[in-house]
Amino acid sequence: MMNKHIKRFETPLDVAQAVADIVKQSADECIAQRGVFHWVLAGGTTPKQCYELLRDADIDWAKVHVWFGDERCLPVGDDERNDVMADKALLNHVPVLKSHIHRIDAELGAEKSAALYADELADIEALDLVLLGMGEDGHTASLFPNNPALQDNRLAVPVFHSPKPPSDRVSMGYAALKSAHRRVIMVTGAGKRDAFDKVCAGEALPVNIENSDWYISL
Repeated sequence: MMNKHIKRFETPLDVAQAVADIVKQSADECIAQRGVFHWVLAGGTTPKQCYELLRDADIDWAKVHVWFGDERCLPVGDDERNDVMADKALLNHVPVLKSHIHRIDAELGAEKSAALYADELADIEALDLVLLGMGEDGHTASLFPNNPALQDNRLAVPVFHSPKPPSDRVSMGYAALKSAHRRVIMVTGAGKRDAFDKVCAGEALPVNIENSDWYISL
């Protein structure tokens, strides 16, 4: 991984603020150029801080389309779902159009909801900005090491036997992630240092996606 893609910060809040600034800048540029901004959200604590910081951002929310990098196969409204976190942290506080929030219907089951999401993703030209996190095992979104979902070439993929509950999930596949114009990976917490060192050494962990920008506080 090239060092020029890594930016280091003192605290997780510093990471969240820097990435919030990127979201604002990317939204402004894409809306000015094409009249639309396709943005993929990540789950986790640091992204949550980023979303909270964006509540007061001067963004043309009516032209923003929100997507989700992954979702857990849980009932609608479950507090462990990524879209519930995003709603509480940001989406309930800004005038984004309901029809522009592209939720993963994971309550329908991994296979069916992945197929529906892949079809929806196929209708757009490209994703502008994808936010991703990293787990202590080097997973990103719900793409875990050695999981068969890594070999699935669809835009959205079902994930079974996740090492973290719930065992069934839906994730954007590598095809969608790699086609995005920009990926920003947010990594905070000392517990992730070993995985990050492995990424820097070139180990083939799921999160080690070429041409990504890393914003870290470890």
